[in-house]
Amino acid sequence: MDDLFPATSMPDRDWWAALWPRPTDVLERLGIRPGVTVLDLCCGDGYFTAPLAKLVDGRVYALDLDPGMIEQAKVEVERLGGTVRQWINADAREIASLLTQPVDYVLMANTFHGVPDQPGLARAVWHVLRPGGMFAIVNWHRLPRERTVVLDQPRGPKTDMRMSPDAVRKAVEPAGFRTARVEELPPYHYAIILERAA
Repeated sequence: MDDLFPATSMPDRDWWAALWPRPTDVLERLGIRPGVTVLDLCCGDGYFTAPLAKLVDGRVYALDLDPGMIEQAKVEVERLGGTVRQWINADAREIASLLTQPVDYVLMANTFHGVPDQPGLARAVWHVLRPGGMFAIVNWHRLPRERTVVLDQPRGPKTDMRMSPDAVRKAVEPAGFRTARVEELPPYHYAIILERAA
């Protein structure tokens, strides 16, 4: 997996909880509301998948390349009493051939920086979103890693892998998106929220 998506291994859950103790609040700040259908792309251990499944009443698809991560995410979803419409163990770039109907929203948290073919992934996401659908990419700010400390340790990807919102925009917009807004997610993250053109 690391050969395909470098530096995208899942961190310890304890520091995600220290960083974002209320993940549902983060999802709501991104504009995710009950009733929308969401793809949690590169879902990892389910830190966002579980509250997302509850928020949208099971209208969520969850994809990850690592089957071990999917198993952890399933446990977390069950622990919180949610349901997922479909679990997908696959490369994120294959998603256009795996979903049978479009979704309203695609969430990708803390992974985009490690995708080797970012424009290709953006094109795949375009194909699974309905016209006007939203693609939110949560990223670490371009701060030196030694300055992004959680539970007394530097956290996140290497400094040189971090992307500014403008760099993400330049990678994604040519696939048929326009930037709707950038949402600050303190202390160290932002989300760039892009809308799929018709």
